[in-house]
Amino acid sequence: MTVTVPLDSSKIVAQAAQGRVGVLLVNLGTPDTADASGVRVYLREFLSDPRVIENQGLVWQLILNGIVLRIRPAKKAKDYLKIWNNEKNESPLKTITRGQAEKLAASIGDDHHVIVEWGMRYGNPSLKSGIDSLMAKGCDRILVVPLYPQYSASTSATVVDKVATVLKDMRAQPTVRFAPPYYDDPGYIDALATSIDAHLTTLTFEPETIVASFHGMPQSYIAKGDPYQAHCVATVEALRKRMGRDDKSLMLTFQSRFGYQQWLQPYTDKTVERLAKEGVKRLAIVTPGFSADCIETLEEIAQENAEIFRHAGGEQFSAIPCLNDSDPGMDVIRQLVLRELQGWI
Repeated sequence: MTVTVPLDSSKIVAQAAQGRVGVLLVNLGTPDTADASGVRVYLREFLSDPRVIENQGLVWQLILNGIVLRIRPAKKAKDYLKIWNNEKNESPLKTITRGQAEKLAASIGDDHHVIVEWGMRYGNPSLKSGIDSLMAKGCDRILVVPLYPQYSASTSATVVDKVATVLKDMRAQPTVRFAPPYYDDPGYIDALATSIDAHLTTLTFEPETIVASFHGMPQSYIAKGDPYQAHCVATVEALRKRMGRDDKSLMLTFQSRFGYQQWLQPYTDKTVERLAKEGVKRLAIVTPGFSADCIETLEEIAQENAEIFRHAGGEQFSAIPCLNDSDPGMDVIRQLVLRELQGWI
């Protein structure tokens, strides 16, 4: 006997109406609250990712749960409080990333019928919420844009991993593209140079040296084939050429090391201290690896390293803002998105 299943015409029409294109901007993440509890939740997710800490074995679990998550959250919460956006009760990274998404939507959404959402790899809003929102708005094609100029497995690749996890549980999956790193893109390099020059005109002093500080990484990750260090070097070399600077007036360093193993060198804090002790009195630091200002730039660089510099004999210090949602910064994101959406819009 043949059984005929009645078709739900409303569902067929709804499915046929789909076909819009979505863009999901992704940044690293942030605690939901600037207290020990909020930081603990965030750090647990972040440090439990095998892309971030590759050896998630018993020893690390004992360290993570017995030491790190007991001691570090309270300390980091104090650092977050120094930079917290109290008006919105959120971190600057969340404020800025939202602004980037809103400005991108305003600049390309109406002309190209593109829907823009944003999400964090760790914390909220989650990547799942971003993908769900885009699909609910009829997007069957999604461009995921990791806002990391330089590729690394611990940033860019883990976004791919997480998106795949979200898609794994879906019956009807969207078609997904991932934007590539843009570490030597001429538009990105030009935006960095323009931003640096604009900031320098606001200072009452001329820096003797500019330090380009990137987030660090264990040296062992590079030995296994991660291209991150090469991308950072390429960014700085291109920026030196664009600005007419050499390796003395624009230096490359790495910050934010964690644990006891060897990380990429030279270290930012040690370099800042050394420069001051060698007689450098005026210093500026730019952070080209961060698309938005966050705790690593606003607290670690603008406060901690400024204090290190002055304590060692330096006098005038300035932290150059990230591209954020500035006009040059948005030009970079917009051109990247439009390029990667070719064939879809």
